[in-house]
Amino acid sequence: MEEAAQSVITTLQKAGFEAYAVGGSVRDEIMGRPTKGWDFTTNAKPEEILKLFPDSFYDNQFGTVGIKIREQGSGDRVQEENVSDVYEITTFRSEKGYTDHRHPDKILWGDTLEEDLSRRDFTINAIATDEKKVIDPYDGQKDLQNKLIRAVGNPTDRFAEDALRQMRAVRIASEIGFMIERSTLAAIKQSAHLIQQISAERIHDELLKILASPYAADGILLLKSTSLLHEIMPELEEAFEIGQKSPGRHHLYDVGTHSVMALKHCPSADPIVRLATLLHDIGKVKTYRLVGDVVTFYNHEVVSTKITKQILARLKFSKKDTEKILTLIRWHQFTVDERQTDSALRRFIVHVGKENIEDMLALRIGDRLGGGARETSWRLELFKKRLVQVQQQPFSVKDIKVNGNDVMKILGIPPGPLVGKILNDLFAEVESGKLKNEREELLKKITESRATLS
Repeated sequence: MEEAAQSVITTLQKAGFEAYAVGGSVRDEIMGRPTKGWDFTTNAKPEEILKLFPDSFYDNQFGTVGIKIREQGSGDRVQEENVSDVYEITTFRSEKGYTDHRHPDKILWGDTLEEDLSRRDFTINAIATDEKKVIDPYDGQKDLQNKLIRAVGNPTDRFAEDALRQMRAVRIASEIGFMIERSTLAAIKQSAHLIQQISAERIHDELLKILASPYAADGILLLKSTSLLHEIMPELEEAFEIGQKSPGRHHLYDVGTHSVMALKHCPSADPIVRLATLLHDIGKVKTYRLVGDVVTFYNHEVVSTKITKQILARLKFSKKDTEKILTLIRWHQFTVDERQTDSALRRFIVHVGKENIEDMLALRIGDRLGGGARETSWRLELFKKRLVQVQQQPFSVKDIKVNGNDVMKILGIPPGPLVGKILNDLFAEVESGKLKNEREELLKKITESRATLS
């Protein structure tokens, strides 16, 4: 255990209290994985914890005290930027009643560690240690060895207490590559509808964590097999019923399976790009047509954009993330052809945005591999090179190497529409290749236009 974490336990024990590290941090330590933070449990009451740790705070009803951990060498400085982590210490407790299937109606201080561990979600998170001994009443270490996620006690009860635990089980499985134990999996299927009681913001957060995980595609398939996908994104579940195999087409899978495979092969680690990749073909459900023996999905990218916008609004995605995802989906059907003109490539860049080009190419790679094609082709490689070349050219008036002040100074004219017209004319000549985007040449051209004005 790292020094700062051990010092929390030592401080509490020296004051006469029991204290243990518990939860995901202990699980990660046993697995040899880096841990993001430490959680502790103790029989000390919140007011007693606050006395022992001056730089701590307590502003909730769950018996949890936060302790700010300073960067090494920061001493007693209290500037917020010196805080490297926040550890949480929770008093032993038991809980009663879960009317909203998320929070306990009543919290009672507990007397023993075992009582506290009995309310935890999964056995692998119900292991405690004070470095001298390990307390593992639910055989969490055995489940770690067998790579299983198992609910503590009765799984139906655990999910009725907090329905978000259902998605958390999928998320943990996606992060560490475990299977969900059979009875726990069955309980999720049985109580999947309870996820509707959870706020969209919490579902949003868990979904992004699943998408950011090493086994994101498996996580989506787990959501489907547990019926959670039906509850949170029924539009995507419908896609598994839409076939794509057709003469002359490269697709091997139905739309839903292809979407998951595209996610699996998407080279981006960004969960926002991964979500765009997962949903890029969701409009095919509505645009499916069978003409003879040929399957078509005309304008599916437009329909996919509309459907995804509804999903993102429902799951409370930010305006920034929504705009990025919708842009990637709307323009993912771009043409890759060696005969494309520079103007066509420039239109593509304007539609997608320079900042989104790499992410769009990541989606395209996922799309190709998810459909059974090779990762790349000579056309795609040429397309990438030409995108780099085209971006060296100006895209708008603001990219040319003169501005309105230059025009007004040389021509002796005041601000107004004429200044804008001259700049637009200059840009048009640069864009067409008739004029180089070099300052001296542009200034000369402005000077020559004086005769036209007079």
